[in-house]
Amino acid sequence: MRLFSHRKRPVHLGPYPLERLPHLAAADAQPPGLDSGRLPPRPVEAESPGPRSAAPAYGLYLNLFNQQRHGPVAPAAPVPDGPVDAARNLKAGLYFLDADMVGCGLIPADAWTGERRAHRYGVVILIGFTRKLDGSQPGDDWINGTRRVNASLRATELAVITAHYIRTLGHDAMAHTPDASDLDLDRVALQAGLVEARRGRLRVPYMGGGFAVAVVSTDWKLHPDAPLARRSPLAAVRSTCGLGWMLGRGGTRAGIGRLNGDHRPLHMGRYPMERIKRVDTPTTLIIEDEVPRVPVRAGGFPRAANGDMGPKFQGDVKVFAWKTPHAQSYVHQIDAMVPYQDGEVAPALDPASADPDRNADALKALAHHLGGDMAGVCRVPTYAWYSHRKDGSVVEPYHANALVILLDQGYETMEGASGDDWVSGAQSMRAYMRGAQIAGIISSHIRSLGHSARSHTNAESDVLHIPLVLHAGLGELSRIGELVLNPFVGPRFKSVVVTTDMPVTPDRHIDFGLQDFCSKCTKCARECPCAAIPFGDKVMFNGAEMWKPDVERCTKYRLGNLRGSACGRCMKTCPFNIEGVLAERALLWAAIKLPFTRGWLARLDDRVGNGSINPVKKWWWDLEWRDGRAIVPPRGTNARNLDMEGDKVAARQQIAHYTADMLPPGDAVGVPVKLVRKEALARTDAAETPAEARARVRADRA
Repeated sequence: MRLFSHRKRPVHLGPYPLERLPHLAAADAQPPGLDSGRLPPRPVEAESPGPRSAAPAYGLYLNLFNQQRHGPVAPAAPVPDGPVDAARNLKAGLYFLDADMVGCGLIPADAWTGERRAHRYGVVILIGFTRKLDGSQPGDDWINGTRRVNASLRATELAVITAHYIRTLGHDAMAHTPDASDLDLDRVALQAGLVEARRGRLRVPYMGGGFAVAVVSTDWKLHPDAPLARRSPLAAVRSTCGLGWMLGRGGTRAGIGRLNGDHRPLHMGRYPMERIKRVDTPTTLIIEDEVPRVPVRAGGFPRAANGDMGPKFQGDVKVFAWKTPHAQSYVHQIDAMVPYQDGEVAPALDPASADPDRNADALKALAHHLGGDMAGVCRVPTYAWYSHRKDGSVVEPYHANALVILLDQGYETMEGASGDDWVSGAQSMRAYMRGAQIAGIISSHIRSLGHSARSHTNAESDVLHIPLVLHAGLGELSRIGELVLNPFVGPRFKSVVVTTDMPVTPDRHIDFGLQDFCSKCTKCARECPCAAIPFGDKVMFNGAEMWKPDVERCTKYRLGNLRGSACGRCMKTCPFNIEGVLAERALLWAAIKLPFTRGWLARLDDRVGNGSINPVKKWWWDLEWRDGRAIVPPRGTNARNLDMEGDKVAARQQIAHYTADMLPPGDAVGVPVKLVRKEALARTDAAETPAEARARVRADRA
């Protein structure tokens, strides 16, 4: 839990107070510690992989990224010319991707170990090993021996993506990774001021422990950081053990590990979900035998892709979420992972994988170790399986259980955005890309233990994610509609799923009072740019109780948004989209434990300006990717602040319900099926209320 907010800390500074450390006067100065001409060794991983280690599952994904270290360069983009702006943009983009530390430095001539390129500048990416607690912890036999390769994979991912991004802006760039490099990575990191030679070891200030390094070399002129200056033992203690650093002053990561959740076992994650009330059934009514299975073809975006909404939206669906240079850099990775979502199962069943409690905890630990923000397990109800895939083939349910993983889309970037500007699509694609990687490794490891498993991503899924997020105890259904909201990150996440026949103990549902809170708060409805979120009460839709959104309106706005990429305005403005500092945790506690405060808290959220754009956190350049190059968006950029008058549309709002019997058949691939909005509006007027449904169910059972 943070004691201090980072709202005033620019994103490019990162989570560690590197700016407080003394540096040499010049970026090309010789770093201390090179007197012998040889670099000291790094800290090493203490454990070795055992027979049940997940280490073998990493190789495929390392290879996929390393195959894309270099590529063609696009025409020059209209970006600021200054090297300071360029360096800050790259650093912030890497912190958005969850780098631990980033530096920009000059590449010394003696750092080249392979083919030398005309690249004078290097972007250095540093990833620390995940935490290890004393004693035996759930998942240790899977995780021990993978901390180095885990950090290497993340560093590789970030370097390849950043090199691709630089090339979309018109500059040559190449990724140098822990497993494929033409550079001495430690030498470049030393020059860029991220590491220092102390006591015969190569160390990272503030972090300690092991780490992985990757470098992006480029011909783009960047403002270089200088090497760290030599510090006396006393100065070193003062700079890295001072009270400000220990408590996280200025919004940095605290030196006291407990404030960062470092004391928590990996399987529990960083968020105290164990403190949330658990219940046996969801807090919204689901009449399971009345919930129909639907085809992938029935989703909003597939309907647009098949021509149901006309030729304009059919064209928009091909580019809407990745029409920016950043998102372009993620798409290649997402597509490359699709063929490996399933695979062969080891012939021998691991005898140690029969305990469902142990398996559930180990799966969660591995998910958090790989970078998932939250994880839960559940049974897969029949209605959560699609009836048909996007190619029209029939889906027969094949796994009983699911691991559900949430990926935070990033509070800092959400703070600087309007929710529907040019970074929105990148936020989604970043989470989808990371999720696909995490789920792919986990499903591969499960198969190595003799159990069938398949990952389900935004690119290819046989299951609907929303009901599984709900059943895995990771949230409640919210006013935003077909979206589950989590008490600690709100709606600010994307999900990925692994289905499996591995025995697991399912998590129970949660109840943190959201149904009452959302009934008193209509902020997401008020702020929706296309009035797609209802102001009114919940209804029964296809057998489930919900605030049913107008999917047609939402889809068309996200596809046709000319002043941004996709849309996440509801996530941006939700009162549960919080930073997680101590003061906010107190308000969250009140919202959960004290029902009479909920209406007041919803109004307070407006009074303090939550949901407004924080200009300190605006780090990206508003660029549109069109016809193979980055351009200034012709229609400009959405820069919305709170719309206190937005609820005036409530009285005349019309929400269309496309019920199951109105959806296109699963095998209608490439055959347009027109949306009949007039009929969908009539279905809204005829919708059953949850009270009526409950009374009907009781009568049927009597």
